[in-house]
Amino acid sequence: MIKVYGVHGSPFVRKVYIMLGLKGISFEMVQQRPFANDPEYKMINPLGKVPTLVDGELTLCDSKVICRYIENAYPEPRLYPEDPAERAKADWLEEFSGTSVTELATGIFFQRFMRPRVFKQEPDEKFISEIITNRLPPLLAYLEGHIPQEGFVFGDFTMTDLAIVSPFINASYAGYEVDPESWPRLAGLINRVKANPEVAAVLAEEARMFGAR
Repeated sequence: MIKVYGVHGSPFVRKVYIMLGLKGISFEMVQQRPFANDPEYKMINPLGKVPTLVDGELTLCDSKVICRYIENAYPEPRLYPEDPAERAKADWLEEFSGTSVTELATGIFFQRFMRPRVFKQEPDEKFISEIITNRLPPLLAYLEGHIPQEGFVFGDFTMTDLAIVSPFINASYAGYEVDPESWPRLAGLINRVKANPEVAAVLAEEARMFGAR
């Protein structure tokens, strides 16, 4: 059976959990905190990041690599576009969302959620304001231009939709929501993705872990 090392709440682990669920693949969750300085874990992932996937003798790190492997090894249902141009666009949107957008969204999450709860520190509201007011809006505007008014980016639900939405799920735990008046297409996509049964099931587990409603 496939093993996935990670923890609920990580936007990168979330992608893998949901993708396996959408494909109907059974897997074992192995609880592993990122950067825990665990020598045994670093034997399979020297960076100490999550997730890590183990499928028989194959060990893979990095969520993008893992998701590509799952798509190729377990092709039904398809969760990435097959057209080369659309696949390239999907790869770019996933990279953009998983790096630049995630950095800012998880910055909000860290400041307003992790600092008070884990580190017993006050959030840096000046830093949060800089993200929300200046740094995040240009990225939201860019995403808005790639999202249809209805449905999903490539028609059917794909990992691209989840990659775009996942950073904002973390930000929502810290009280940040995308403004539907300023970015209605992005806000609508977030709601549609969260309504997917497999996504909703994983988010329910996260809510229990975080004590969120």
